[in-house]
Amino acid sequence: MAANDTIADMLTRIRNANMARHQTTEIPSTKMTRNIAKVLKDEGFIGDYEEAGEGVDRRLVVSLKYKGKNRRPIITALKRVSKPGLRVYSNRKELPRVLGGIGIAIISTSHGIMTDREARRQGVGGEILCYIW
Repeated sequence: MAANDTIADMLTRIRNANMARHQTTEIPSTKMTRNIAKVLKDEGFIGDYEEAGEGVDRRLVVSLKYKGKNRRPIITALKRVSKPGLRVYSNRKELPRVLGGIGIAIISTSHGIMTDREARRQGVGGEILCYIW
């Protein structure tokens, strides 16, 4: 995996921590990862996130959410859609529905990073970063 795909890196870290049933995971902090973490939190996929470290060492500490006593992860799957080598864009009419609306697509629009639902509401399209369900 290319070291410059911070989004794929973030998704992989969350996916791995989820499978290992970790309470938290650390992700290098960038404007993009902070925005994605905010969307995940607003949509209830993660508990919370906070920033730790200074300067180059800044990272997001993301608390994962599980349900039930056998701690089933809330996030079943994360899938990177648009990659650095192959960008995937969608106009507002063709925004994808993830699992018939059960999941979300995170989209980078000219109005910031948001879910497919929010982008539809605002009538904007953009780059489809990833699907989460």
